[in-house]
Amino acid sequence: MAAWDFLPFHPHPLCRGRHAQTVASTLPLIRLPPNRATLRFVALADGDQLALHDDQPAAWQPGNRASLMVHGLGGSHASGYMRRIAAKLNGIGVRTFRLDLRGCGAGFGFAKQPYYGGCSDDLAATVRRVGELCPGSPLSLIGFSLGANVVLKLLGELRGRPLAGVDHAMAISPPIDLERSSQSLLQGFNRVYDRYFVATLMRRMRRQAIRVPDSPAARFRERPRSLFEFDDRFTAPTWGFSGARDYYRQCSSLALLGQIEVPTIIITARDDPFIPYKAIESAKLSANVALHATPGGGHLGFIAGRNGDPDRHWLDWRVVDCHRALNTRQSCNAQLN
Repeated sequence: MAAWDFLPFHPHPLCRGRHAQTVASTLPLIRLPPNRATLRFVALADGDQLALHDDQPAAWQPGNRASLMVHGLGGSHASGYMRRIAAKLNGIGVRTFRLDLRGCGAGFGFAKQPYYGGCSDDLAATVRRVGELCPGSPLSLIGFSLGANVVLKLLGELRGRPLAGVDHAMAISPPIDLERSSQSLLQGFNRVYDRYFVATLMRRMRRQAIRVPDSPAARFRERPRSLFEFDDRFTAPTWGFSGARDYYRQCSSLALLGQIEVPTIIITARDDPFIPYKAIESAKLSANVALHATPGGGHLGFIAGRNGDPDRHWLDWRVVDCHRALNTRQSCNAQLN
């Protein structure tokens, strides 16, 4: 798949460097749109439920494009990047669905099991639910960070089998090698992020243990010293893996990237502090996968200087660019038919 001719990314003068970009990505640089989504639920085979936030533009019609967005570690439907991009896609007529992975966001209390980096079955169930809500509509998948790994894993597992209208995907800052990303969090300044992730996960675990007393979270009392230790002691055994390394090996999308048959764009920064770029650079990609790597941008950062976009969020507008192109192609195909 040919690379997209994106507007180049040039970092904002006040946000130079991987850590400045990564931290700035969490700040409210623009006013976030109000949340007016319709809350829906996705029933899973084991009895858990996922929350799904449906933003439908007023002019949207059955058959028009829809997009399903999946957040990253510690995130939810309310994460800034999810809200911003959903609103911008709504502005060009795309109906968006923001997924809360198990126990996250509005889904808190509706799932006993925790989410993890290999939950492609959960994503497939959500895609089918969106297909029921939007019959005949083409569907884009957009994953961010850990959610991007889940998206890529699902696409690789499909092996060409169609799934409820999915015809395009975007993976933003994906940790395609979970073990290498976990180990990178133990190095230097990255330990600050590692402690943040652990603290976020443990707060969620404590709330989950109170809300759902028979959940696995209620049986986990020791505070881990790192994300690796958390996955080794909790995530892996909860999902039947022998340990963190077994979990990472089986759930990383790296080995599946060469099997993807849905047109897919990976956007990442070479200076991402969590994701060693060498893992992506050396990956065997399918001909259907295009890689766009910027020199800077950090992790889900991409805070740009003046470049002609309506605001500083370079990444948001590249997602919009892709969907504008998809809408144009869909319109042309409709006219030809």
